[in-house]
Amino acid sequence: MIKSRYIKDSVEADLADRMVFVGGPRQVGKTTFALCLLGKNRNESSPAYLNWDVLADRDDIIAGRLPAGQSRIILDEVHKYAQWRNLMKGFFDKHKSSVSFIVTGSARLDYYRKGGDSLQGRYHYYRLHPFSTMECSDRPDKALAEQLLRFGGFPEPFLKAEDRFHRRWMREHSDRVIHEDLRDMERVREVSMLELLLHHLPACVGSPLSVNSLSKLLQVAHETVEHWLTIFDRLYVSYRIPPFGAKRIRAVRKEKKLYFWDWSRVENPGARFENMVAGHLLKYCHFIEDTQGHAMELRYIRDTDKREINFVVLRDGQAEFAVECKSGERNASSACKYFRERTDIPRFYQVHLGERNFGNAETNTRVLPFVAFCRELVLP
Repeated sequence: MIKSRYIKDSVEADLADRMVFVGGPRQVGKTTFALCLLGKNRNESSPAYLNWDVLADRDDIIAGRLPAGQSRIILDEVHKYAQWRNLMKGFFDKHKSSVSFIVTGSARLDYYRKGGDSLQGRYHYYRLHPFSTMECSDRPDKALAEQLLRFGGFPEPFLKAEDRFHRRWMREHSDRVIHEDLRDMERVREVSMLELLLHHLPACVGSPLSVNSLSKLLQVAHETVEHWLTIFDRLYVSYRIPPFGAKRIRAVRKEKKLYFWDWSRVENPGARFENMVAGHLLKYCHFIEDTQGHAMELRYIRDTDKREINFVVLRDGQAEFAVECKSGERNASSACKYFRERTDIPRFYQVHLGERNFGNAETNTRVLPFVAFCRELVLP
């Protein structure tokens, strides 16, 4: 049985004096999470739940007709309305003493701003991530990690844990993102080209992403591919992380690496494991940023001689730790020693899906199972 979602306590506290916006990928559980905050009437038939995609609810939202007697109101996908920010400003200013507002949406609510932010100081923003090892269990084991790796962390396919259901779910999810979410949020004519790009991108996970190569493959301009990738970022399909530079290394500085919110789309086992680790670390960064206000960044290290460490986590501009991913139980990577000697990164980890847990004195690197790493850092 899955526990309540990891942001629940923080959201409950913020609702005392702010609106709460919850963004995240389609079908990651935003609506279910928001409904759980209503208490007894936790279903979509509750009068406190208004969905922009329901015509009757849409009319009420535009007219400002809020359900009476509700201390909390959910507005789902309301960001599809061009004037939604001014609308929410009016709702909050008029009803803040008696009503708490929860706004959910599958596009990045913080990206779609026109002009200044009229809601400044009136809301806190949360990014809801797929399930992770520590969210599923206080003591995650290898079997749980393998289930997450195989089916991803989106609630339906993870809980169902059936290959046939998983394949159908992925196909339907992609269709809805491309043909519904994209249509609602962006003016894009070349839908078939975006489908082709989305089909190709899983093979790019694990290596620096060459936008020039993609533009040649698709026979479109570099700027066009960059725009399409940004759309996927905004729709919570994928995300990109930049390289980390330091004075004593000849680091690559331009090419980013791309990962999917649903790592189960990546066929290559090693790249899929790396993507799952990226998902856990991004969730950690977003949780700290959204709840504590620290500026968190996820990056990678790669130098011009192709030595690489998969991830570096930064807090307020300072490196907190680095993580290297290995699919098997191996000795610590020589790259860990190299970058340890030339950077100010204080801790190096090497994670794998096996059982070995040891420290390597030569490289000053902790080698440990991925689930042990999650427990040690208390990743959300």
